[in-house]
Amino acid sequence: MKKTLLFAIFLFSTLFSFAQDRLFLKSSKIPGTDTVIVFKPKQYDYVQKVPVVFLLHGWSANYKQWDKTMDAQKYADEYNVLIVCPDGFYDSWYLNSPLKPNSQYVDFFYETLLPKIKSDYRIDDKNLFITGLSMGGHGALNIFLEHPEVFRSAGSTSGGVYLEASGDRFGINKVVGSFQTALDTWKAYSIVTKIDKLKGIDKQIIFDCGTEDFFYEANNMLRAKCDSLKIKATYITQPGGHDPTYWKKSIKQQFEFFRELMLN
Repeated sequence: MKKTLLFAIFLFSTLFSFAQDRLFLKSSKIPGTDTVIVFKPKQYDYVQKVPVVFLLHGWSANYKQWDKTMDAQKYADEYNVLIVCPDGFYDSWYLNSPLKPNSQYVDFFYETLLPKIKSDYRIDDKNLFITGLSMGGHGALNIFLEHPEVFRSAGSTSGGVYLEASGDRFGINKVVGSFQTALDTWKAYSIVTKIDKLKGIDKQIIFDCGTEDFFYEANNMLRAKCDSLKIKATYITQPGGHDPTYWKKSIKQQFEFFRELMLN
């Protein structure tokens, strides 16, 4: 009886230790409470520090999207990383809106989300990574480009990296202004424009897009811009559309890329 009880206690403590955490963060910089899921690797309790990968979801989705797509706990265990999946509020585009004081996602990330992760978890702050899909691909590179010194690397899969390619779709006008009257703002907020910030900086990025994706030409533009600026960018094109089947395949390639950087 005693052995059974001890085993039950051990099993409960093990499961509790490996459980995913759910955080609820508030800030005047976002329109509401941000729900964040944190996936701890199974080795978390046995190592001093772990790398972190932030995964940003796409337009109209939420913080659950990545876990549904690729089983985030499995990735946390396999790569021994802390995976953080915040909510992007449907259509924030993860940027500091010139129109809305409560839609300043970059500020929220650096002032609230990142400090919370650093304070609550034993992380290796020399190995921080960020990537995302679609709107989240734009968001990951956008957040990275504001403070590239914070991250080891960043990525994007099927990213909306050239906002004008979206036209009046996907709610971009809500955060940066009308496509017809604020086109200069759209250009300024596009990754294809902002990637200039990485010129001369010794950082590597990775991005990809399926050949049947409506963002394919936009990502080709980003590749050409990176080449012209001699930015260390790995660009992958492969068959696929703008869908979970493609993202499940592409995110594996990005995690492998991040792992190589961790090992070097």
